[in-house]
This record gives sequence, C-alpha cells and structure tokens, in this order.
Amino acid sequence: MGLGNPGREHERTRHNAGFWLVERFAVSCGITLRQDKKYQALVGRHAPGGAWLLLPQTFMNESGRAVLMLAGFFRIAPEEILVVHDELDFAPGVAKLKQGGGIAGHNGLRDISQRLASHEYWRMRIGIGHPGDPAAGADYVLQKPSPEDRAAIDGAIDKAIDVLPLCLSGDLQGAMLKLHTQDKPGEQPAGSAPLAPPAGKP
Repeated sequence: MGLGNPGREHERTRHNAGFWLVERFAVSCGITLRQDKKYQALVGRHAPGGAWLLLPQTFMNESGRAVLMLAGFFRIAPEEILVVHDELDFAPGVAKLKQGGGIAGHNGLRDISQRLASHEYWRMRIGIGHPGDPAAGADYVLQKPSPEDRAAIDGAIDKAIDVLPLCLSGDLQGAMLKLHTQDKPGEQPAGSAPLAPPAGKP
C-alpha cells in the first residue's frame, strides 16, 4: 500500500512518495493499477507473489479506509501489510523498513492504525527531509522537492524496490538487512536480528 493524495495537484509533492514507489514497482512488473470503486483505490495484483498493490484515492487522512476494506475482504492480517510512506525524519536518499511503532504525526499512518486497531503492519519509510521547523511540516510535505532532493528520493525508491521481492516472499528480515546495509557492507542495523517474518505475504 502506497500513501499519497490523489489528483494532479498533489502527484509531485513529497507526501506522495509512497505513491511513487508503488507506481514504479507496478510499471516494472507490468501491473496495471485500476480504479476500484468498492475499495476507493487504484488496485493491482502482483501475481507471482500473490500480493495486492493499493493506492487509496481518498485523501491522506482517510488512507485506512481502503486498506481496511481490502484486508477485511481477503482476511489479510496487519502483519501481512506493507505501507510505503514519506518520512520527515530521514534525509532524501534514505529508505528504511520496520514493523510496528508509532505514527510520528503522519496522518495516513494514524488513520490506518485506528481502522486496523493495530500498529503491527510493516512500514517502508522513504526519507524526504525536514524543513527544520516542526510547525512547517504540514506545508513542507505538500510542496514539490527540489530537483536534487527528488533525485535522491528516487534513488531511495530504487533501493526499496530492489528488496521488494524478498518482502513478497515473506523474508522481511532479509529485506531489512539488505536495505539497511547495502551502503555499509557488513554492518547490521540495530534491532534487526530478532525480527521474524510473519506468515503470508505483506
């Protein structure tokens, strides 16, 4: 599931980094994302991995509606869901994978957590940088990144897509290790060793 806001006025803004990743992955796999009114989302199926690709077409603060409807219909547990979203606390060029945790003020994550009644879904966090002033965050995410930042964000998306086959196979630990250490060979990210991949496919 990628997070973003629908509409042409939002498609190039930082808040749509989750959309960018899922859209690029879909193109690379030859998957067509089609409008599904039942789920209020663009939906596609990754046939080899059996995973659904989902881009909610509600606004960010109602992102959980689509994932709750699809997860409820197909009986998908929170631990089998991977949410891709923009991350203010990471510089452009950084991508990190984790399971659970807080929402850090992200309205999309807040709605998903409330509707699923769980924080235990997986998150692929794509760094977009921080404006420096916490009060400026809401405006910052709705602006377009500079060309340099967009290039760095695209690089992070490429690195994240590179580990998605591991995610789809259920090897979340392997995906996290590869993503977090590819720039620092031999270094294991803190807290990654005890992680066990959930049953099924996120």
